[in-house]
Amino acid sequence: MKPGCHGSVWVFGYGSLIWRADFPYLEQRPAYIRDWSRRFWQGSFDHRGVPGAPGRVVTLIEDMDACCAGMAYRIDPELAPAVMQGLDHREQGGYVQLRLPIYFNPDDTVIGTTYYASPMNPCFLGDASVTRIAQQIVASAGPSGPNTEYVLELQRALQTVIPALALETDAHVEAIATAVKHRLKG
Repeated sequence: MKPGCHGSVWVFGYGSLIWRADFPYLEQRPAYIRDWSRRFWQGSFDHRGVPGAPGRVVTLIEDMDACCAGMAYRIDPELAPAVMQGLDHREQGGYVQLRLPIYFNPDDTVIGTTYYASPMNPCFLGDASVTRIAQQIVASAGPSGPNTEYVLELQRALQTVIPALALETDAHVEAIATAVKHRLKG
């Protein structure tokens, strides 16, 4: 396992960072992490919702033998402190940095950083039915836009990333996106 490529810093995005990387990077590559699943269990009071009416965004839940697809970004080491400071601000709503292996394929792995919102953070909403999650998402919007945009952009981005990695579809994201689309039609 390599700590990085040419001394670079790697960041793994599994939510909005897949399609909205608003920081400089040297390279982006489809990647995955092991033993974690993506779930719409984190409240967003600052981006896709507001205090009193939070949206729902994804976090990671420990899940042995699971695979979570996303996008890895290689950051110039000289720019890394500023990039990480910006990401710390962007991910401030209950997220903390987590160091872990990032896989491009089983034989190509680096150690990198992702952001994770533990069940102990004050914005954690936890599990709910697909119907309840979709209702909350359709009703929510915040400074970064409607919560529905977050869900549909994530689904769209994963439709590119997942085949590139030869992984199975993310059933949780697909179920939430389908329920959101159904509610938007009706």
